[in-house]
Amino acid sequence: MAVEPLASRIRPATLEDYIGQSHLVSPGKPIYVAIQQGRLFSMLLWGPPGVGKTTLARIYAAGVGAHFVELSAVAAGKRDVRDVVEMAAGQDVPTVLFLDEIHRFNKAQQDFLLPSVEQGIITLIGATTENPSFEVIAPLLSRCRVFVLNRLEEDEILQVVERAVDMVVRDGLLASNRVDEDVGHFLVELANGDARRAINVVENTASLYGELTVETLKQALQSMYLNFDKAGDEHYNVISAYIKSMRASNVDAALYYLARMVESGEDPKFIARRMVIFASEDVGMAQPTALVVANEVFRAVETIGYPECAINLAHGTAYLALCKKDRRAYTAYFRAVEDVKRYGNLTPPLSILNAPTALMREQGYGQGYQAYTSADLLPDKLKGNRYYDPPPKDKES
Repeated sequence: MAVEPLASRIRPATLEDYIGQSHLVSPGKPIYVAIQQGRLFSMLLWGPPGVGKTTLARIYAAGVGAHFVELSAVAAGKRDVRDVVEMAAGQDVPTVLFLDEIHRFNKAQQDFLLPSVEQGIITLIGATTENPSFEVIAPLLSRCRVFVLNRLEEDEILQVVERAVDMVVRDGLLASNRVDEDVGHFLVELANGDARRAINVVENTASLYGELTVETLKQALQSMYLNFDKAGDEHYNVISAYIKSMRASNVDAALYYLARMVESGEDPKFIARRMVIFASEDVGMAQPTALVVANEVFRAVETIGYPECAINLAHGTAYLALCKKDRRAYTAYFRAVEDVKRYGNLTPPLSILNAPTALMREQGYGQGYQAYTSADLLPDKLKGNRYYDPPPKDKES
């Protein structure tokens, strides 16, 4: 007989019991208000694993009185969606279709969803760990509100751990629900913002050893580690190590972490996208052709797929790791962003504004414009600001 996993059994059913994402679920925040007002709309929940995307979708559907249907894009296809749409069309209550890992649906599958969402036959909630701007087709994206879910904070992970421990005590697997400080700290570090990981470790350790200590947690992890890695729970740790290895020009480490990702079945497009970002963020002006190479790797990955595209990824990884690095364009842009946020929409100098009407010409628009000038073209309030650092002078040989 199947046993319901602990993570499913302790899943909260109301916003009052929901942990984390206060920017969405606190009084006055978007999801809270939507439930209070009974408003139905399609949305995309974007965030790392184990932060409550599925739970939030369930709570929302229940809160607005909708019928909830859950599918995983990994296993579902057009026929499954068609069945849900046909069922929804005959329902007296609205239907919320929760599509987990929506980024796994290809363009054709997403196109198939579109008419049902447009017509309001279903309300779509898509969950994704990937940037929806890259993974969701524009027509569908435009019909959904995008909500970003954050990694859980340490105190939030501890709350999750306490609930998990209470449940395994009730199951008779532990004698006490007391969580020692060192155990709590170990689980927080291990979870790295992922509540599901913390819950799984508590459940596995309690069932194997009947007690929660740092030592029993480590013993339980020995049997769980490969499963975690293969299931993608190391996803963010390994991609971080990969990027930082390339940044440090450590080609051997970068290739090792690439191999980790490839062998665990990581989406090759996810890796290639990070390479494209890295080419501009870290290599930048030191070797502008890096962006060309990274884009070609991405195109090769799209065209070829696994297993052969691993060679293209390795080629791109070695190239980017060995490139000189220059983050000046990246840094300069975000310096400019700070001023945009601080000062809002400042008016540019009139000389560089178009003057399509006589009135605008009378007001000085376009007067004195010179295509090639050394004049400061920033708004008056920002005159003299410098965002982009000059290149370092070459040392004399």
